[in-house]
Amino acid sequence: MADRKAPHSLDLVMDFVNTADVDSGEVMEGPADLSRWLSERELMGAGERAGAEDYERAIELREALRREMLANNGGPEDAAASKVLEEAARRGELSVRFRDGASLLAPCAGGPSGALAALLAPVAEAMSDGTWARVKACRADDCQWAFYDFSRNRSGTWCDMAVCGNREKVRAYRARSGG
Repeated sequence: MADRKAPHSLDLVMDFVNTADVDSGEVMEGPADLSRWLSERELMGAGERAGAEDYERAIELREALRREMLANNGGPEDAAASKVLEEAARRGELSVRFRDGASLLAPCAGGPSGALAALLAPVAEAMSDGTWARVKACRADDCQWAFYDFSRNRSGTWCDMAVCGNREKVRAYRARSGG
């Protein structure tokens, strides 16, 4: 199951959200790391660089996406998160392009703003066909890892049942047994 791919390039979006990990820490510690991450994924040209403001916006976008994924996993809806996504799409001039008889959602802006907006195109596509509801963040407060729920009935709660699911079951058992 680990080799399965989520539709609409959602793996890229989840990879972005997972640049902050409770266990290993922050992958993107500054603008240079953000530039490298975006360039390695061909979202931004190798010669383009992110600045401090771009970095702050990227972290804000990442955490807004995480809150949206938590909402997909039973958490509260977050209007502020939606506003962050909308602003990132505006800054990157996300628009519909028509090529070869097909439509494509893509940023018109270049640089970090366009690269961050490009991360929202798969989200919009997944929202339009209902697959976005399967993109979740682990309910475990000490994890919140982004994952795609491949379960038939969309009941996945934890990123890994053997780790986070088991921990939660142990916590629940201890709470019930008083120990």
